[in-house]
Amino acid sequence: VNVKALSSNTKISRIIELIDNSENLKAGVQSRAETLADRIVPFSFLGFLATLVLTRNITKAVSLLMVDYSCAIKLSTPIAVISAIKEAADHDITVKGGKYLEAYAHADTIVFDKTGTLTNAEPKLEKVISFSDYSEEEILKIAACLEEHFPHSVANAVVNAANERGLSHIEEHSDVQYIVAHGIATTLHGKLFVVEVEQISVTEEQQKTIDEKSGACSVLYLAIGGALVGALCISDPPREEAARAIQMLRNQGIERVIMLTGDSQKAAQMTAEMLGITEYKCQVLPEDKHKYVEELKKSGKGVIMVGDGINDTPALAAANVSVAMRDASDIARETADITIKSSDLTELARIR
Repeated sequence: VNVKALSSNTKISRIIELIDNSENLKAGVQSRAETLADRIVPFSFLGFLATLVLTRNITKAVSLLMVDYSCAIKLSTPIAVISAIKEAADHDITVKGGKYLEAYAHADTIVFDKTGTLTNAEPKLEKVISFSDYSEEEILKIAACLEEHFPHSVANAVVNAANERGLSHIEEHSDVQYIVAHGIATTLHGKLFVVEVEQISVTEEQQKTIDEKSGACSVLYLAIGGALVGALCISDPPREEAARAIQMLRNQGIERVIMLTGDSQKAAQMTAEMLGITEYKCQVLPEDKHKYVEELKKSGKGVIMVGDGINDTPALAAANVSVAMRDASDIARETADITIKSSDLTELARIR
C-alpha cells in the first residue's frame, strides 16, 4: 500500500482545524469586548423588569431590550478585525488571526534575519581566494559541485558563477550532507570535501588575507581532508527600500531594530551601517536566534521576527508575532503568523 497523503492533510481537515483553532486566534480586544458585552446583558434585563414594574407598560419595558448595547459591542469588534485582515489580504498580506495583528501593533522590537530578508537574496560571487595548489577555477568547480545540491541563495551564487565561467561541475560523489547552519559536506575522490561558513580551521595569516580581499563580502570556506584550500567571497547588498522601511517602522513606534546573521563580523557591520541599524549579532546559529528572541520576550519586549530561511524558523516560532517574506522557504511560511507575498520591506510598515 502506497500512502501518498494522510487524511489529516486534506483541505477539509485543515479547514476543520482552522475553525477549531479560531477561538485561540482572536485578538485580545475582541475577547475583552465579548466579556464586557456579556456583563451588560443582566443589567439590560434588570432595566426591563424595573421599567415594567414602574410603568406597567410592556412597550416601554421592551424598548430597553431593543437598544441593548451588548450586541453592538460584541459585533463591532470582530467586524473591525475581519475588515483589517481583509484589507491586508487586498495588499497580498496573509494574517493567520486577529491576535497577530494586535501583537504586531503593540510590539516595540523588531528582529531581522539578514540574508534574503534585509538583502535581495540574489548574492553574487565576487572573488575566489586560493590557499593551495588548486587554481581559483578548480576551487570554484569543486564548490559548485557541492553547492548545486543545496537550495540556498548563496549556493546558487556559487553554481551560477561556475556556469558563467563555463566550468563543468558534474562529479561522482557520495551523498551530500547538510550541516545545519554551517554548510555541506561530501566524500569526493576518497577525500572529505566541506564547504562551510565557519568552524574550518583558519590560520592568522590566512584570515588576514581573507579580511584584506573580502571587503564587505560573506565568506565560504572550502576544506579538503580538513585543510583549508580556498575561500569564496559572496556579495549580497541590502534591498533598496530596506533603510527606508526601517526608518518608517521607527517612526511608527518601534524602539529597537536588531539584525541577526550567520555572516562574519565585517559583513554584518557593513550591512548594519548601510541600513542605520545599531544593534546586530553576527555568526549566529539557529538555536542562538531562538534563545535571543526568548531573552527579549523575558525582558518584557514585544518582539516581531522577520525571516525567510529554515534556520530562522525556531526564532519565528518563539517571537510574539512572526513575518515571512515572499521568497521564504516553505517551512518559514508555514511557521510565520503573517506572510507578505511581496519582496518590498515597506509592507512591514503597512501592516503596522
